[in-house]
Amino acid sequence: MKPFTLVIPAFNEEGSIEAVLKEIHLSLSSAPVPYEVIVVDDGSTDQTARLARRSGARVLRHDKNRGYGTALKTGILAARHETVVIIDADGTYPADRIPEILDKLQFSDMVVAARSGQEVHIPLVRKPGKWVLRRLAEYISGEHIPDLNSGLRAFRREALLNYFNILPQGFSFTTTLTMAMISDNLKITYIPINYYKRTGDDSKIIAWDFVNFVTLVLRLAVLFEPLKIFTPIALISFLLGGFKLLFDIFSAIERAGKLSFSILIHPTVSTTTLILLLAGLQFLLMGMLADVLTRMMKRQVLPEYKFRVKDFKEAASESESEDSQIKSPGGKSAS
Repeated sequence: MKPFTLVIPAFNEEGSIEAVLKEIHLSLSSAPVPYEVIVVDDGSTDQTARLARRSGARVLRHDKNRGYGTALKTGILAARHETVVIIDADGTYPADRIPEILDKLQFSDMVVAARSGQEVHIPLVRKPGKWVLRRLAEYISGEHIPDLNSGLRAFRREALLNYFNILPQGFSFTTTLTMAMISDNLKITYIPINYYKRTGDDSKIIAWDFVNFVTLVLRLAVLFEPLKIFTPIALISFLLGGFKLLFDIFSAIERAGKLSFSILIHPTVSTTTLILLLAGLQFLLMGMLADVLTRMMKRQVLPEYKFRVKDFKEAASESESEDSQIKSPGGKSAS
């Protein structure tokens, strides 16, 4: 096990942050290596930052709510160690599994805590959407994915920085990271965990986020596996066009009363048939072109040491001003 940084994004989590940090420190009290805990206060309007600081965490603050993904980016870039663990601040994930996750990371590129244990408190209304999303992701990736967007996982910062520019600012950060690593054939290990009922307010993920997640998976498919999206669409269009072509030919024969060369000199093929066949050809060509571009494309890599700890202003101590804040990664610190 190597020294690691634990990053916790938090937005108005005053009801749970102290308990989460207490559980983390208790679970890691016998850790054989140094570690740090960073809480990124994503523009909270409550006492999240003060309580986190009082519990011994290093606190970074955004000047306003910038999103789950941006908070993670801030913490990851400010981390003092190359091994990074992320966990939510709402008490839903078991912090006592972190040592096991880090042990598994020695033999993997990323370890994901899959919410498939004996006690999993996922709202019933969200289960159908999560199932559809996971099945879609599994089709695109060609792999079994026990948990697509778990908020408890460990990875090496160097591996994540390869995808830094495509990782979104919102809740789809983890989904994107999972799909990107799978598409690049990196080794991901899943370990089953329990998932507890959220402490405090209801989940900040709303129903509309499901549509955003589906859109995201389709975008990632175009980015990493375009043929798995364009080929089925082209095939469906070709099949529909083929059936319509046969219908047009039989209709022309019926009008002529017999099979003759007259069907070649009179209008036989309908406009709908031509549109379907041409659309199928266009989708197939777009998929092939996208696949070529994907193979040629080299993602812009963020230099590993472009951002360092000194680029971030930490939250003020108890005796200093509560107004000390930072902006999003890459931005200038607020004065």
